[in-house]
Amino acid sequence: MQQDKVKVKLSGASASMLGCLWGRAQLSKEYSSLFYDAKAVELVERIDYAPDFSASDVPPFEGMMFNILFSRKVNLPEFGLVAIRAKPFDDKVKAYIAEHPNASVINIAAGLDTTFYRVDNGTIHWYDLDLPAVIDIRRQLLPEPDRVTYIAKSLLDPSWFEDVTYTEDGVFMIAGGVLRFLEEAQVKQFFSMLADNFPRGEIVFNAHSRLDGGSRTWIDMFPPEQRGVVRAAWAEALKDWWEKAPQDQKDKVTDMIATLKIPTKPKGKEWADIEAWWNQLSDKEQEGVVRDFMTSYRKGWRSTLEDADKITKWDSRITVIDQFPLYRNIPRDSLSADIRRVMDYSDESERVSIFHLRVQPQLGTNKYS
Repeated sequence: MQQDKVKVKLSGASASMLGCLWGRAQLSKEYSSLFYDAKAVELVERIDYAPDFSASDVPPFEGMMFNILFSRKVNLPEFGLVAIRAKPFDDKVKAYIAEHPNASVINIAAGLDTTFYRVDNGTIHWYDLDLPAVIDIRRQLLPEPDRVTYIAKSLLDPSWFEDVTYTEDGVFMIAGGVLRFLEEAQVKQFFSMLADNFPRGEIVFNAHSRLDGGSRTWIDMFPPEQRGVVRAAWAEALKDWWEKAPQDQKDKVTDMIATLKIPTKPKGKEWADIEAWWNQLSDKEQEGVVRDFMTSYRKGWRSTLEDADKITKWDSRITVIDQFPLYRNIPRDSLSADIRRVMDYSDESERVSIFHLRVQPQLGTNKYS
């Protein structure tokens, strides 16, 4: 008997979890020899999701990005490839639990992540941490299996540490994509809380580098003959978004355009005025506009970590185990030339890296003794 689809309504940062789930499902269908996530494929088939990326709490740039992702107006392989970070995370978790088979693994800002189903050894204790609204959806779609506990709290709420009750064989944490939504002060707070509560604990996360040049370097990853198509996709996504967006969001876009350092501006505030203005810009000017939108969107801790040693300066209890470009250990033989180009470009520029850190206990602590 066919199951009814589950309706899901999310916006803002929480909406990105659908993009990650979709990416893992697409990778599994198209490159199953490289990565396979059976649970992601199953969930995508069960979810009825009509995203509203014009909602007031979704930044304009993010709304445009997700319009491209979910409508698939153009084949942009990097979107699906973002989900491949699951593979190095899986590798790190498997290596840790091979030495600590009864460890606790904490998935921070779990969303609809399905790592547990890919790495479970039959003895680990698993915790999925996320905001209450997200955990409610997770429970609908993925009821808690044995040895899995859902924690419906913010990662900045210190009380969640008390919910992790199994620590005798070590604590390992994964944080995929979430830290970029925080301000730097919040990231410092988060790592300080980890050091206070989980001495000898380890964490793996991903972060963008300062070397990420924004939209221009992103567009440059495509062959020259494809770049016009990519820029056109941006324009179409903006038009789709504009037709649904509330006036306050449209005002944010027009206010931003007014601040751009380019010689021409739209003659009015209607879509036809903006479209006419966009079409008469040169390729270089269009790239500059998209870059400025991206810069405005990327606030907080986005694009600020070149070297994990920066975090060790925040807290001397934290040490670096590993740091490497996102796609370093991903086999490329089965992938298309376009996708390999994206991966190579990203790794050569160290656009996104994986970081693996450990907390060293202070003298006198009795945890893990």
